[in-house]
Amino acid sequence: MPAPEPRPGVLDITPYKGGASKAAGAARVYKLSSNESALGASPAALEAIRANAEAPERYPDGSATELRAALAALHGLEADRIVCGAGSDEVLQLLCRAYLGPCDAIVQSEHGFLVYAIAATGCGARVVKAPERDLTTDIDAVLAAVDSDTKIVFVANPNNPTGTWIPRADLLRLRDGLPDGVILVVDAAYAEYMDDPDYEDGFDLARNRDDVVVTRTFSKIYGLGGLRLGWGYCPPAVADVLNRIRGPFNVASTALAAGLAALGDQAFVERNRAHNAAERARLVAALEARQFVVTPSAGNFVLVRVPGDGRARALHDRLAAGGVLVRDVAAYGLPEHLRVSIGSTEANDAFLAALDGSAP
Repeated sequence: MPAPEPRPGVLDITPYKGGASKAAGAARVYKLSSNESALGASPAALEAIRANAEAPERYPDGSATELRAALAALHGLEADRIVCGAGSDEVLQLLCRAYLGPCDAIVQSEHGFLVYAIAATGCGARVVKAPERDLTTDIDAVLAAVDSDTKIVFVANPNNPTGTWIPRADLLRLRDGLPDGVILVVDAAYAEYMDDPDYEDGFDLARNRDDVVVTRTFSKIYGLGGLRLGWGYCPPAVADVLNRIRGPFNVASTALAAGLAALGDQAFVERNRAHNAAERARLVAALEARQFVVTPSAGNFVLVRVPGDGRARALHDRLAAGGVLVRDVAAYGLPEHLRVSIGSTEANDAFLAALDGSAP
């Protein structure tokens, strides 16, 4: 009996593979493979998680009312234009489901986040990857890749896995250069780590236009990756569309409670940001002293070049054997690179100790 046929595109997807979390035989594992919070989650968020565990039989607030109000107050936004999801991944998936079909296309940068292509391909849409310049989104290349089939352009700012970013003027030029009817999605998952005055998170664009969406997450600096909580700030018409197709209780009550508590502890966010900046600088200096080339990063990770056929993967495996897990980014078209998350001071020290003797 033949198997049921899925919709066009589904079988073309290479399933997403997250960063490794286990190392066989290692006495201690340091996970630097998934860009998780170096300091974990806020104590306030942890207390909210414990308190919420007392009533798992209760459905969550399907509208995420309190969380959306808190997000709006913190960022100066309109709560009714915020759509919450099970991670920003769900918001990205919803956008593709709502606006893409088999005759449509998306454009993303060459080394952009894998989920954009997965979500689009699952809808039967075509994926166009624009070449980057110095591992950074090239605005002219993105605009040149847009054609009459393009419905969505995805830009991660800062980008994962490269860590590079584009300034406000480039983001505005991109939006101005796109045809009417094309949605610009600004994935700002790492925005909390930015401190450059020339950075644009996309909120003003989304507020003043009807074709820009900004996605954010609690998985990074807030340390709630395991609870799956993210959100999008959308034009009113787009928010209405996403709310029509999302699940009625798509965000768990524990995630909502933890997110609300985490937003109220901005002192923790500042400590995490300061730790990341200091440890990232220390890690980059140590890697460069070992003759590695490191791409300048604005996120909580660095991209390290390991030149030579198979050498990046060999180093990845050797580090894993010693209990230090980093990310192989060959799936992103970067077979000579490894992505290393900025972890605790102890974890970063363990990485450097394991690395010694392996520099190119």
